[in-house]
Amino acid sequence: MKTIRILLADDHTVVRKGLRLLLESHPGFQVIGDAADGRAAVSLAVEHTPDVVVMDVAMPGLNGIEAARQISARLPQTAVVFLSMHSDESYVLKALKAGARAYLLKDSAEHDLIAAVIAVSEGKAFFSPAISKMLVEDYMRQMQEKQVEDSYDLLTTREREVLQLLAEGRNNKVIAGILNLSQYTVETHRGNILQKLNLHSGAEVILYAIRKGVIS
Repeated sequence: MKTIRILLADDHTVVRKGLRLLLESHPGFQVIGDAADGRAAVSLAVEHTPDVVVMDVAMPGLNGIEAARQISARLPQTAVVFLSMHSDESYVLKALKAGARAYLLKDSAEHDLIAAVIAVSEGKAFFSPAISKMLVEDYMRQMQEKQVEDSYDLLTTREREVLQLLAEGRNNKVIAGILNLSQYTVETHRGNILQKLNLHSGAEVILYAIRKGVIS
C-alpha cells in the first residue's frame, strides 16, 4: 500500500504534537513536516508536495482558508483537511471554496482524522458527523421557513448519479468511465444539475450533497 505523506499546520505546539502522534500511529501514514502558521504551511507544501495537508482554519500570519487556496492553486493533487472549532455553514463553504476536501471539528479529530485522511487521499470528501447533521438540519429548517419544495426531485436518476460522483470529487472523464457515457454527456448532465439546483460551483455541489445525505 502506498504511504500517504502528510503535512500538519496548527499554531498550537501541543495540538501539532498530538496530531502527529495520532497520524503516525497509522502504519500507512508519514508526517513529513509541520508548520505553526499558514505562510509556513504553503512554503513547506510547495517544497515537499505532500499528499494531504491537515490544517487549522485559524492561524496567525496567513489563515488556513487563504493558505488552502494557495496550496490548492499550486498543488492541485494535494488534498486539504481542515480542523476547526467552527461548525456553522459559512465556514464549511469557505473551506470548500478554498479547495478543502474534508472538514472536521477539532473535538472529533481523535475519532475522524485517520478516516478523513484516507478518504481524501482516495479523492473523496469527508466531514465530521456533527457537521453533516448540522447541514442537513439547517437545510430542512430553511426549506420549512421558505415553504418551498426541494429541487432534488427535479433531477433524473442519471443526474442523481452524476451529482453524487461530482460531490465525491470525480472529474468528467472519470464519471464518463464509471457510467459508460461520453464526457460531453456528463458535462450536459452537470450543467442541468447546476441549473435545476441553482448551484454555481463545485463547493456548492458538495455542500448540497451533504445536506441531502447523498454523501456524508
